[in-house]
Amino acid sequence: MKARRRTGPTDVVKTIVYDRDGGACVRCGVRDGLTVHHRVNRGMGGAREPWINQAHNLLVACTTCNSWFEDHPRESYEAGWKVRRPELPGEVRVRYADGSEYLLDPDGVRTTMVAPR
Repeated sequence: MKARRRTGPTDVVKTIVYDRDGGACVRCGVRDGLTVHHRVNRGMGGAREPWINQAHNLLVACTTCNSWFEDHPRESYEAGWKVRRPELPGEVRVRYADGSEYLLDPDGVRTTMVAPR
């Protein structure tokens, strides 16, 4: 039997993302039931772009908000929780639960865009 190809982020990248996002959902701030959310979808079987599983394309989200992103695409794209191809995730700001907005880079660094009101 052939081994399955790993299509998700590595454990190191997941740790970087959890640390960057403070171990809380980026939309609601909850700290339970968390998962890693891809801003640009991987697609069936995983995408082959090298950046798809890098930190700037990943967010921490609770399972409720992860589903909400799919059910509310307009709001999710406006807040940067989802990114449309051909845009690149490092070029699209992300709104966090406290209202702050950041650009994310592949190394897990956030650059402040707009302070919360």
